[in-house]
Amino acid sequence: MVGLRRLLVLAAAALLVVVIGLAVRAWRSDRAFPPRSVGDFVALAGSAGPTAFGRHTTCGGVIGPATLGIAHPTLPCGARIYITYRGLRVLTAVVDRGPYEAGRQFDVTDALARRLGLQGVQQVHWSYAGP
Repeated sequence: MVGLRRLLVLAAAALLVVVIGLAVRAWRSDRAFPPRSVGDFVALAGSAGPTAFGRHTTCGGVIGPATLGIAHPTLPCGARIYITYRGLRVLTAVVDRGPYEAGRQFDVTDALARRLGLQGVQQVHWSYAGP
């Protein structure tokens, strides 16, 4: 009886180790292999800078100093896209409707503009992040 109980406990522990190992492997593969890029489009993008901090978005969030994202008039909220500027490519998401200023197709958050080194209104390349 004790031997059977010990065998069941060992089998359960082994199964738990396998499940945890598979979960870690899946988590690492998501990070190791980012989504592929689909398309190559050009747009003018700029940032409102820190003046947007605290603003509630139409996608249900609040813009903060660390918010990475873009505002676009028709792309769906949460759509993941790559923005490329001066050779630096960043995976981001649609977090708001916009742009709020004429002469641009995207508003980028202050954090995204800083990460890209984007100042003023500049031409960027963008593409969809595939599955």
